[in-house]
Amino acid sequence: MKHQKTEKSTPLDNGGFKIRNSIYLKMALNMLVHSKLRSWLTIIGIVIGVGSVIGIVSLGDAMQADIQTRLAEMDLTKILISPGYTRAESNMRGPPGMGWETSMDAELTDDDIDALQGLESIEHITGQISGSEEVKYAGETATLSIIGVDPQVWKYMTTLKPQSGRLLEPADRYVAVIGSDIASGVYDRDIGVNQIITIDNKSVRVVGILEEKGEGDDLSIYMPIDGAVELIEDAEEGVYDYIVVKAKSEDMVDELMEDIEDKLMISRHVIKEEDRDFSVTAAKSMAESVTEMTSSMTLFLGAIAAVSLLVGAVGIANTMFTSVLEKTKEIGTMKAIGAKNRDILMIFLFNSAMVGLVGGILGVILGWIVSAGLQTMMGGEMMSGGGVSPYLMIEGLVLAVLIGVISGVVPAYRASKLKPVDALRYE
Repeated sequence: MKHQKTEKSTPLDNGGFKIRNSIYLKMALNMLVHSKLRSWLTIIGIVIGVGSVIGIVSLGDAMQADIQTRLAEMDLTKILISPGYTRAESNMRGPPGMGWETSMDAELTDDDIDALQGLESIEHITGQISGSEEVKYAGETATLSIIGVDPQVWKYMTTLKPQSGRLLEPADRYVAVIGSDIASGVYDRDIGVNQIITIDNKSVRVVGILEEKGEGDDLSIYMPIDGAVELIEDAEEGVYDYIVVKAKSEDMVDELMEDIEDKLMISRHVIKEEDRDFSVTAAKSMAESVTEMTSSMTLFLGAIAAVSLLVGAVGIANTMFTSVLEKTKEIGTMKAIGAKNRDILMIFLFNSAMVGLVGGILGVILGWIVSAGLQTMMGGEMMSGGGVSPYLMIEGLVLAVLIGVISGVVPAYRASKLKPVDALRYE
């Protein structure tokens, strides 16, 4: 019987995929450990790049989540008509006054409301007035914003809710609903329901305190328009600071805005665009503009942060080329004892991948810290939806490893193509 000669498999032989990978990993780790300073300087570049991208992207995600939360609380069916017009607004929806030429001497009256009453897409329409007046309470005086509304319509159009007390009713006149900051914060003594405040020497009873919104509503006083017109300086009956329209559905807003503009152009006898003396804006349009602006800003800042990743990739490539030069003789020795080109290639690729992985892990940690810090500085506390999502962390790690592998391909390939004789003679 013939005995077959058996050969022992070496770590670098085709003795098994798992064994081969474990040897690659050990040798790559050995290269990383024995070049500490150079490796860590390279890793820092990846850490900064990954950390910057994750921090900015997560901040952008948190901002968008915060905006979406606020939009969910808004009534996107509302349309605001205000006096004055800016030419720039013909091409851009936005708040009145944003542009290079405007006319603010116009007025909105009951005639404008009457002109719009026939539009089928309108569910509710009302005029409002506003102004700042001195408000006295418990011997103290503060200048606060007063808004006059039609109680009969306002309750169907507002998203504000009372924390205590009630909203305005049709029979009310010299009563008020106040914001939460006015109730507790403006005066030394808190204002409660049924307490009396004084405006222009007129006693006004507080019938409701609104829930905290974190916006201008918290520092506003809402009154029936019949009473407010007597207390606000320069206010006139039948003349409004703005007209608020509520569409029957959000889908009708854009078309309704066009119908409103056409109707008012006719009723106000405006023929040319430059002669317009009113502006029409919608909460929906402004919300879309803010969302688009936030997305664009996040993309722009993310692109800038990505440049640091490119710098980190160059650093890895430079480190790998240096490692190849330093280990030329070792490469020659490994090839002399049977290592193949593929083995040398994989050792150096594992090394560059490990550099990327370590940089990615530390970069994710840095990104979380950066995101938390920026959100705290911008909002005073973590925004709703703040923090770094697990998916973003995984994407950051994968990106770091890919950058490491791609950056190490050329140096690893050059190392694998070295001839044993030339490598052993290398000084």
